[in-house]
Amino acid sequence: MLQVNKPTSEISRDFAEVDGNSSRTLTSYLDTVRRQFPTMLAIVSACMILALLYLFTAAPLFTSTASMVIDTRKVQLFQQQSMLGDVAIDSATVETQVEILKSENISLAVIRDLHLTEDPEFTGSSAGLLGMTISSVTGLFSSGFAPSEFELTRKALQRFESNRSIKRLGVTYVMEISFTSRDPQKAARIANAIADTYIVDQLEAKYQATRRASVWLQDRIKELRTQASAAQRAVVDFKTANNIVDTGGRLMNEQQLAEVNSQLVLAHASTAEAKARLDRINDILKQDIPDANVADALKNDTIVKLRGQYVDMASKESIWSMKYGSDHLAAVNLRRQMAEIKKNIIDELKRIQESYKSDYDIAMTREEAIKSSLANVVSESQLTNQAQVQLRELESNAQSYQAMYDNFLQRYMESVQQQSFPITEARVISAATTPLVKSAPKTLVILAVSLLAGLMVSFGVAVAREYADSVFRTTAQVEEELGANCVAIVPALGSTGSTPILGGKLSRRNSNPQPDLLRFVVDNPLSRFSEAVRSLKVAIDLNSIVRENRVLAVTSTLPNEGKSTLSTNLAQLIAHGGARVILVDVDLRNPSLSRSLIPDAQVGLVDLVTHKVQLEDVVAVDPQTQLAILPAGATSKLLHTNEILASKPMRDLVAVLRAKYDYVVLDMPPMAPVVDVRVTTPFVDSYVFVVEWGKTKIDVVRHNLRGAPEIQDKLLGVVLNKADTKLLSRYESYHGRHYYQKYYARYGYVE
Repeated sequence: MLQVNKPTSEISRDFAEVDGNSSRTLTSYLDTVRRQFPTMLAIVSACMILALLYLFTAAPLFTSTASMVIDTRKVQLFQQQSMLGDVAIDSATVETQVEILKSENISLAVIRDLHLTEDPEFTGSSAGLLGMTISSVTGLFSSGFAPSEFELTRKALQRFESNRSIKRLGVTYVMEISFTSRDPQKAARIANAIADTYIVDQLEAKYQATRRASVWLQDRIKELRTQASAAQRAVVDFKTANNIVDTGGRLMNEQQLAEVNSQLVLAHASTAEAKARLDRINDILKQDIPDANVADALKNDTIVKLRGQYVDMASKESIWSMKYGSDHLAAVNLRRQMAEIKKNIIDELKRIQESYKSDYDIAMTREEAIKSSLANVVSESQLTNQAQVQLRELESNAQSYQAMYDNFLQRYMESVQQQSFPITEARVISAATTPLVKSAPKTLVILAVSLLAGLMVSFGVAVAREYADSVFRTTAQVEEELGANCVAIVPALGSTGSTPILGGKLSRRNSNPQPDLLRFVVDNPLSRFSEAVRSLKVAIDLNSIVRENRVLAVTSTLPNEGKSTLSTNLAQLIAHGGARVILVDVDLRNPSLSRSLIPDAQVGLVDLVTHKVQLEDVVAVDPQTQLAILPAGATSKLLHTNEILASKPMRDLVAVLRAKYDYVVLDMPPMAPVVDVRVTTPFVDSYVFVVEWGKTKIDVVRHNLRGAPEIQDKLLGVVLNKADTKLLSRYESYHGRHYYQKYYARYGYVE
């Protein structure tokens, strides 16, 4: 849906959203590449040319490689076999050997052995155009004296290290030694010399180390033997003094403590069991006659028998009492016998109670005795434990001294063996050979790198240019930065010719071969320019559905953005369609439209507002389109043009024009230099804001619109004027010149 006349608050919100939005999508980057493609192509081409220049001038280099491995099995042939198996060399050890190969000690030894200080490749100038250039520049600042031996050695060492490469192959124990030289045979010779020098250096270092270690180990072994013996004697003496005896790997008091603790647990369980039996029998004695479950639980035959008799008599007594009464002699005898049986049961229970109480007392006495014994054992154990702290320290010292003595004795024996067999873990597995193909410069790699660098640099430059290009070029920019619709993109025209009015009548200057910009839509109705003006007319008509849209004001931010040309062509287009249109030059500060169309006009808008003339006296009509034109008049001596435009006569004049014509097109002054536009809001229905494509700064337009909220409320849309159709296709392909070229050619449109 066409968005027109946004409220001020909405536009301000759009500005805030645009200011906070700094993300760029993939589409925006692709658009950047499309727009900056010529610049990027130039930068990539320059990088490729530099790469080709380097390839043609650089001297060829040859690299030869030797391989070396660190093998521990070779050493173990002459050493005692370890019970734990072979010990692998860790990654840090291999990396250490790589650094040893890179050390100055190895490099200087190779330089001395091969007399590289006498080789011009190591002490002379570098090869290639770049190297000769650098040597020539440094030669200008040199003292002119012959370099000393030390200087030659350091220079050769610098060249040597820059041409040498040593690396480890993955996680293996293999190291590659590479050397690059102009001479392929020299490269192979130096790479093999580095490997041989390293092996010799390792042999010498091992021999010297083992010889020094043997002398030091002899003295250290004697000292450790004495210390180990003294530590063991101290352990034996301390055990004797503190009565510490081991029994099967455990101390005697520890074993006794465990046994007493076990006895205490059993005694405590027995006491608890006796206490439970005693409590149960006490509960039974509280009953008149124990029930069957209690009798069975006690497992006493006497109580069981007596209880059975008691139950039988109770049954008989109940029968006799019911039959003959409770006072019957038989019932009384039965109750007396029942009482006797009950007394016997209670006596038997008391006897059992005394037995249980005796068992409980015995268990308690035994438990207390065991607790006392445990306390004594714990007291003795605490004393022994305190002594054990010192004992363990003495035993630890004795073990440490003994272990150190054994270790040093073993090391001494190994060092003696290694003195007899000086070997090294490293060996050459692949000697360096003469290379047949140059290693540098690599043509494909350099071309690929230069291409990649060119693409990266060109893209960086393109992005920088995009950020620096703070002007309007697309409709999306207008909508994002201003929060308003871009109703048309008007292409640039190639001439500034005009058609003046003589004596109030328009006449064409046929002698002018250039197109008339102010009548372009009439002279070229099938041009792309005319189509852009028609799209503006469509926007006006659509906006008229919402509200009355008959008084149209065309303005811009800065002068020379083409607002007068657009307003004239818009009025010509509407008038040529049959509507009654009047074009009013309201730019009282610089009435360029009046000077172009009616250069001889003496009266105009100013005289009409001051009621000096009538409307019919100042209006000129185009005979072809019937467009009425109201010039500005004499404005050279006016100081307060804004007061004239804000006056009541001006509003009354616009009301008259509104009643007489279908459309009133006002050519307004620009907003940035003067404030005249802001005072016209009472009688203007809609504003058309003209922005010059690719020239007017975004911040300038945004500042002016933010400062004029009353104009924002009536803003119909923005027109991007003077657009370069060739460049526009890079920003918006659907607005480009070639997108509609076939259509224009088919239907006779003028591009």
